[in-house]
Amino acid sequence: MKKRNGILFFVLALILSLALAGCNSQSSGDSKPNNDGNGEEKDSANDTLVFGRGGDSVGLDPAIVTEGESFKVTKNIFETLIEFGEQDTEIHPGLAEEWSNTDDGLKYTLKLRKGVKFHDGTDFNADAVVFNFERWKAGNKEKFYYYNSQFGDIIQAVTAVDEHTVEFTLSRPLAPFYKNLAMSPFAIASPAAVEKHGDKFVENPVGTGPFVFKEWKRNDRITIVKNDEYWQEGMPKLNQVIFRAIPENSARLNALSSGEVDLIDGVNFSDLGQIEGNSDLQVFNRPSLNVAYLGLTNTRGPLKEKLVRQALNYAVDKKALVDGFFAGAAEPAINPMPPVVAGYNDAVEDYPYDPEKAKELLKEAGYEKGFEMELWAMPVPRPYMPDGQKIAEALQANFEAIGVTAKIKTYEWATYLEKTRLGEADSFLLGWTGDNGDADNFLYVLLDKDSIGSNNYSYYENQEVHDLLIKAQSTADQAEREELYKQAQVIIKDDAPWIPLVHSKPALAGRADITGFKPHPTGSDLLATVEFK
Repeated sequence: MKKRNGILFFVLALILSLALAGCNSQSSGDSKPNNDGNGEEKDSANDTLVFGRGGDSVGLDPAIVTEGESFKVTKNIFETLIEFGEQDTEIHPGLAEEWSNTDDGLKYTLKLRKGVKFHDGTDFNADAVVFNFERWKAGNKEKFYYYNSQFGDIIQAVTAVDEHTVEFTLSRPLAPFYKNLAMSPFAIASPAAVEKHGDKFVENPVGTGPFVFKEWKRNDRITIVKNDEYWQEGMPKLNQVIFRAIPENSARLNALSSGEVDLIDGVNFSDLGQIEGNSDLQVFNRPSLNVAYLGLTNTRGPLKEKLVRQALNYAVDKKALVDGFFAGAAEPAINPMPPVVAGYNDAVEDYPYDPEKAKELLKEAGYEKGFEMELWAMPVPRPYMPDGQKIAEALQANFEAIGVTAKIKTYEWATYLEKTRLGEADSFLLGWTGDNGDADNFLYVLLDKDSIGSNNYSYYENQEVHDLLIKAQSTADQAEREELYKQAQVIIKDDAPWIPLVHSKPALAGRADITGFKPHPTGSDLLATVEFK
C-alpha cells in the first residue's frame, strides 16, 4: 500500500510538471528561445546578450592587438587607469581615481582605486601597474604595437610610490598622455596570470573588468560571464555576453530578425530603413570617429613615385563610393583624420575626381601605358568598410580607366593585418577608428616614420612631418598643437601616401527591448550597463 501511494504521487507530480512546462512554453510568446540559435543553452532569455559581429578576435591580450574585433571583447574584461566618457573621449576616473602632473610635463602621479581585485583573486595595486608598463616597454616593439606608437621611449620610469600611488617619469612632455592611458591597449592585466600563461595569455585574459572570460571557440564565439566581485556595485546588469562571428552583413541582420542574436554591428546602410520599420528592432548610431583609406605602400614599385600616388588619388570617384556603398551615410575623406578631431585642416582641398589629370601625371612619371599592381581587399566588414570586396572592385574599375591594372587579393583577417604591417601589399584597404579623439592618434600613429612596423602600414616617411608631429606631442598649448597638425596635413596631402576614402556614420541594430547600450566612438563598447526591459 505504501509503495502504491508512492507511485501515485510520482505520477501526479509528473503530470503536474508537464502541465506547468506546457504553460511556461506558451506564456512568453514574445520572448525568444532559451538559446542563441546555435544550440548553446542560455541561463535565461533576458540575462544573456548575443552580440553578432563581422569577424572573430585576433587575440584577447589588448596590449598586442590592433583591431576592433579584439577590443570589442577586451573592453569588457579589462579596465584602464583612466576611462573615456560614455560616448565621447573626455577623460574620467577609472582604475585611477585622481591624477596630477608637474608644470614641466615630465612627471605624472596617479592615485589608484582601493579594494579592486583581478579575476584570479590577486590584488590590483601600484606594483601591478608597474609590471604592465615594464612588460610593454621591454617587449618586442613589433609585438606591442600600440605602446611603441603612443609612448615609444618617452616613458623613462614607472614607480610604485606606495601600494596605491604610481608615478610616471617622461623624457619629454607628451600632451595626449592622459588620453593615451584611457586607450584599450593600455588596460591593466593580472601580473600573476601573465606569468602563469605566458604566450597563452592571449587566450586566457584576466583583468579587473565587469565580465570574466569563459570560453573561446575560434571563428565562432567568445563567451564572457558576470564578474560577481566587480567593484562597481550593481554592475554588470547581464549574466553573460556571447560574441558570435557572422561574416556577412545580411546574414547577421537575418540572425537578429530571427532572434538568434540580440545586437549586431556592421549594418548595411541600405538596410537601415528596413530596421527602422520593424517595431521589434531599433537602430543605434555610433558617434563617428573614423577614416577608411586605400593605403599605397610607398616602398613598392611605381608607388615609390609621388606623381603615381597623386594620379591614383585623382582616379578615385569618392562620391560614387559614398552613394553606392554607404547609402549617403558617410562623407568623402580629404585628410587622414575626421573633421570632428581638433586640428583638422579644412583649408586642405581634395584631389578631385579627374581621370584625365591622373593619366597626365602617370605619363609625367613615366607610366604612360599604366602598370600592374595588387589591391588587397579587407575580408571582414568594418564600420568604415561595409564590403571590402565590392569597394575593391569599384576602385579596380577606377584604376582600369586610367590604364592601371589592379589585381584584387585577400587573406584571412589576422594574416591580412600582419602581411600589410610587413609592407607586403602594393595597395590595401584599411581604416582606423580613433582610440582617444586626439589628432596624434591619427597622424603620428598612422603616418609617422616612428610607426613604421606598427601602424604605419604604408611605410610613409617624411622628416618635416615627423618634426611637426613630435613638436605637437611636446606642446602643452592646444592652439599651437592644432596649428602644427594643420601644417602636417598640407604636406601629407601633397605626398599622397594614402587615398583617404570616407568618414562613415556607423550604425548598429538590436532588439527593441535593449536598454543601456551606448555605442562608443572608439568602437570599444562597454556592456556593463546593458540590460533588457
